[in-house]
Amino acid sequence: MKRSRILIMGAAGRDFHNFNCVFRDDPSFRVVAFTAAQIPNISRRRYPPELAGGLYPRGIPICPEEMLDSLISRKSIGQVVFAYSDISHEELMHIASRVLAAGADFRLIGPDATMLRSRCPVVSVCAVRTGCGKSQVVRHLCDTLVAAGIRPVVVRHPMPYGDLRLQAVERFTAAEDLDRYHCTIEEREEYEHLLEHGAIVYAGVDYRRILRLAEKEANVIIWDGGNNDLPFFRSDLEIVVTDPLRAGHEVSWYPGEVNLRRGAIVVINKVNAAPHESVAAVERNIRKYNPSATIIRTASRVRVGGAESLEGRRVLVVEDGPTVTHGSMPSGAGLAAALEHGAIVVDPRPHAVGSIAKAYADWPHIGPVLPAMGYWPGQLRDLKATIDRVPCELVLAATPIDLARVIRGGEPILRVEYSVEELDGALLKESILRLALGAGQSAGGDR
Repeated sequence: MKRSRILIMGAAGRDFHNFNCVFRDDPSFRVVAFTAAQIPNISRRRYPPELAGGLYPRGIPICPEEMLDSLISRKSIGQVVFAYSDISHEELMHIASRVLAAGADFRLIGPDATMLRSRCPVVSVCAVRTGCGKSQVVRHLCDTLVAAGIRPVVVRHPMPYGDLRLQAVERFTAAEDLDRYHCTIEEREEYEHLLEHGAIVYAGVDYRRILRLAEKEANVIIWDGGNNDLPFFRSDLEIVVTDPLRAGHEVSWYPGEVNLRRGAIVVINKVNAAPHESVAAVERNIRKYNPSATIIRTASRVRVGGAESLEGRRVLVVEDGPTVTHGSMPSGAGLAAALEHGAIVVDPRPHAVGSIAKAYADWPHIGPVLPAMGYWPGQLRDLKATIDRVPCELVLAATPIDLARVIRGGEPILRVEYSVEELDGALLKESILRLALGAGQSAGGDR
């Protein structure tokens, strides 16, 4: 039987999951290669045979996306599967046009083909763009469960940027586990804050195995989405977060619009920071594209840790990396906190070195803030070197991690913490408790 020759375009996450669910064990397909984008230094690897299965005894190469056209030609690719997130509708169709012009079919795999069914209730928290505030909502749900005497079990969207064989299944219960798995800054940003809020966290590559393990200790599983991707698990409740600071993006970015159309609860976050007309515009789009959704408005509250006054102090602002790179935001909570507290913000861009300087060139929309980027040791060294070169008195870090744990020495680092506040009652809290307590009763309290 002649096998259809497939290339999967990805960014070390959704691409591997699509392969595992749709292609790995189907002999009618031959996945020839993955391409990698968005994340630095994740290409030039192989998807290992231990994960690729018996049909791929040598694994599968992961190539830079720049090689797309030549791969289609040289490898006789018949079908290109697009499998990453947070891309504008316009750019997505440019890529589709490029694929079609090269002679291959272009395919998007629908959510039903890759959503795994759980024996536990699942609530998913996804978004329409990177940086809308998913993490804040997940922490809010975790705090609600902990207050009710239930330890949360969170399964995070994949971030396998190291040895894929060792990252197939990861379970985190304490900060020491972050070191054991050699987590990058970007991975720590997504896991560490959940541990601080009492959660058990799973992540990795093989989400069938991850799900089976998480089910053994969960009353309810919280799916914590990455970028604006779709959930990997079939959810009993889909919560989708929107951002009025980027009004209109909820219907112009892929697959965020899919999330918007699917969500049972759609959160309009940051209403305290956005103009009224932008909040209203997002609400109009929700009602137009998903009229049955329940709309919840939340405020994003920012707090600076430590007792030091920022008034008149020269500060360097460090922001969450993905939010201000491919998330398209010029700044985030850190700059907002600095301005609110009367600090003098020192522009780090003239002082950037190495890969950090390249990040500013690649994403010229970034404002006078420093993206926390540390995908590999050299980039982490460039980040520290840039921080050391900036003439400031304090570093204001608005990443979800404690930056002082990974950047040692230099000026004092103050954490900026941010949380959601429900403004329309307590529906988010009530929803997670209803699922968790109902599951505990039906299981006889065994979990």
